[in-house]
Amino acid sequence: MKQKPDLNFWKLFNISFGFFGVQIAYALQSANISRIFATLGADPHQLSFFWILPPLMGMLVQPLIGMMSDKTWCRFGRRIPYLFVGAIIAVAVMLMLPNAGSLGLTTQVVMWGLTGTMLFGLMSLMFLDTSINIAMQPFKMMVGDMVNIRQKGLAYSIQSFLCNAGSLVGYLFPYIFTFLGVKNTAPEGVIPNSVIYSFYIGAAILILCVIYTTVNVKEYSPEEMAAFGAEEAEPIPSSVSVAPQHKVSIPYTFFSIGLVQFFCWAAFMYMWTYTPGAIAAQCWGTTDVASEGYQAAANWVGVVFAVQAVGSMLWAMLIPLFRTLKLAYVVSLVVGGLGFISVFWVHDQYVLWISFLLIGAAWAGMLALPFTLFTNALQGNPKMGTYLGLFNCTICLPQIVAAVVGSPLLKSLTPEGGEAPQVEMLVIAGILLLVGAVCVIFIKERK
Repeated sequence: MKQKPDLNFWKLFNISFGFFGVQIAYALQSANISRIFATLGADPHQLSFFWILPPLMGMLVQPLIGMMSDKTWCRFGRRIPYLFVGAIIAVAVMLMLPNAGSLGLTTQVVMWGLTGTMLFGLMSLMFLDTSINIAMQPFKMMVGDMVNIRQKGLAYSIQSFLCNAGSLVGYLFPYIFTFLGVKNTAPEGVIPNSVIYSFYIGAAILILCVIYTTVNVKEYSPEEMAAFGAEEAEPIPSSVSVAPQHKVSIPYTFFSIGLVQFFCWAAFMYMWTYTPGAIAAQCWGTTDVASEGYQAAANWVGVVFAVQAVGSMLWAMLIPLFRTLKLAYVVSLVVGGLGFISVFWVHDQYVLWISFLLIGAAWAGMLALPFTLFTNALQGNPKMGTYLGLFNCTICLPQIVAAVVGSPLLKSLTPEGGEAPQVEMLVIAGILLLVGAVCVIFIKERK
């Protein structure tokens, strides 16, 4: 049986380089969505509901992209056509979303308690996350398609590094533009120019990075994939059949890793949703979204998220030193959980760097280890894209659950007549990561 060849560093790099641009778009979305909707007039108790759409669209889109791309073979490749189409749509939406408050739309409630500007922003967010998911999933699939099992860990480590580097850039954009003199405040209900310009530049970088990968990566042909066959495959213990008539079974690894993923991604959903309000209250002493202090805190969110990305890149270099992937997974989540909990006692914006460096350890583990463990279990399976698309549900579903539960949970923590204690949601995030660390014991690691 012919084996997939080893790839040199630059070929592995080229496969994932477009992910750098995609992650800039994702970072801009993650760091600024709560800020955007708060600026448009959303109540803090509503914020989690705006975060339902991104994972919901991911759960619908990524399995579909996986199944479709498994059956796609054209002159442009197997996965590349999808990432290119997704990138084009993402660029278009990135030019629209930050202008939600500048288009003269009604600020009156029109339906579901939402104003016209909020509805426009919500629809833009839906299309943005859908397109990011279309563009993101093919990069993970190409590693599964083109990289042999010996290099899989290295390939996902490179992808993790590029992911964190893209996050670093995207998170810092508003802060950098403010430093350069771009206005960081705006009339009530209008998004500041520092955010608008960040989305514009991010869109340009995204399309350039995707073009680079498209030009420099040649996917294996159907004949080559058939020749590789079930390379290095081992029997995969299955526990449930997705489509019995087609003999498509999901391995036990899917569910054991999925249990860990549930707690991890719920935790990070709360980080993305409540960090702006938590930092504004903890370090700037304000909850007024129109104030200069709140907008400064919102910029600082990008900075601490960038610190988290740096922590993630540094921790990613330590992961190979652990004796087993499971041990690395446990330690990563415990360190990150302690980072989240520590925010409760921090009132200095610079001390927050320590907390978010620790959170970066969990993020590094979440980016690299689940996909390495799962694709190792699937090595040689011709339906790799379908499985990875389904596996994305273990990322999206917990975010949806967390978003639905977030609003009533925050209300239960809010004293009568008092301000919403958004920092307490970060403490809950830390506890969720610690529970996820305990659940790692149920994963069966393929040797």
